[in-house]
Amino acid sequence: MIDIKFLRENPDIVRENIKKKFQDHKLPLVDEVIAYDEKSRAAKGEADDLRADRNKLSKQIGELMKQGKKEEAEAVKAQVTANAQRLAELEEKEKEYAAKVKDCMMRIPNIIDPSVPLGPDDSCNVEIEKFGEPLVPDFEIPYHTDIMASFNGVDFEAAGRVAGNGFYYLMGDIARLHSGVISYARDFMIDRGFTYCVPPFMIRSDVVDGVMSFEEMDAMMYKIEGEDLFLIGTSEHSMIGKFKGEILEEANLPYTMTSYSPCFRKEKGAHGIEERGVYRIHQFEKQEMIVVCKPEDSKYWYDQLWKNTVDLFRSMDIPVRTLECCSGDLADLKVKSCDVEAWSPRQKKYFEVGSCSNLGDAQARRLGIRVKAEGGDKYFAHTLNNTVVAPPRMLIAFLENHLQADGSVTIPEALRPYMGGKEVLIPNK
Repeated sequence: MIDIKFLRENPDIVRENIKKKFQDHKLPLVDEVIAYDEKSRAAKGEADDLRADRNKLSKQIGELMKQGKKEEAEAVKAQVTANAQRLAELEEKEKEYAAKVKDCMMRIPNIIDPSVPLGPDDSCNVEIEKFGEPLVPDFEIPYHTDIMASFNGVDFEAAGRVAGNGFYYLMGDIARLHSGVISYARDFMIDRGFTYCVPPFMIRSDVVDGVMSFEEMDAMMYKIEGEDLFLIGTSEHSMIGKFKGEILEEANLPYTMTSYSPCFRKEKGAHGIEERGVYRIHQFEKQEMIVVCKPEDSKYWYDQLWKNTVDLFRSMDIPVRTLECCSGDLADLKVKSCDVEAWSPRQKKYFEVGSCSNLGDAQARRLGIRVKAEGGDKYFAHTLNNTVVAPPRMLIAFLENHLQADGSVTIPEALRPYMGGKEVLIPNK
């Protein structure tokens, strides 16, 4: 959510930003905000005047009563009563107009960074850099679920009976690999100075409103029936919510955290043939990284976060690239974002395994996360997040890049301590 003062003073910039995000249907929101904001401020001004008059008239009534001027005092009392009724009306209007302003502001996208490439959708995302040599072996690589099946490592049929489509059982070496990657990612981030955290896996609606747009919420979140609780789609939601309503001491910034959680997502929409198996699912686990910092430091931390993911994947001998997200591919709260994509030797192309985002002060403004400077001034913090690793997609990249011609899968040195020292996984069939 952008600053209302900024919108008042720069409505054309806000409109141009909406156009850059190819959301022209939201242009009327700017005029609605301006109109309701003017009404709200007018109602507040009149209400403040009435409150000031109330104190004056109360004193006047007392003086008239002392002087025995009861009729004049009664007339002033009648005016006080009329003013009180008007004040009650104005206070209701203030609430009504403020709610309308907030509703519009919550739907207006954040101002994107000038460096963001313009484009309507992810087809306009721009490659930044490649890391590692993307190789294609001289033998056929099966689909990832077939590789898992060769280790008796996955069961979709049983999961379908238990929970329906979009769920799975992982077993044996594949399940161990899944957990090993999570544990390795946790220690990788701890070694880089991040504080490890396991957050709540459910959050209230006011936190949901604070961390994401309405469109994202509808597409992602599962609600607990009969309760004001949602299952998290990523631990970032819960982790940023940790600071809701807080005034942070500037000397304690930045907060750098890495969090583990299961994630739950609706995953609405059509899924292509390459998104079967464990690529797009309703439940998965993830290691995340989150930063809360001063505004002037957010660019630095943005670069550090995506580099952490690149370094993690390269430590497991998986080629990756970074992709700058274009304006139309940015969620409304994001200032700037890039995807980390892993190489798929089977598809001979890259696919997304993580997303790094700088949200500026949008989440902090919605959640009331402020920083107190040494001089006493307060300002909104900046928040950032990035995927360390989400094993379901990581498993696809890992299995394809480490598969051997005989069906075995090699384990890179960095991961061996988390796999009981194994250097290779041997298929059962």
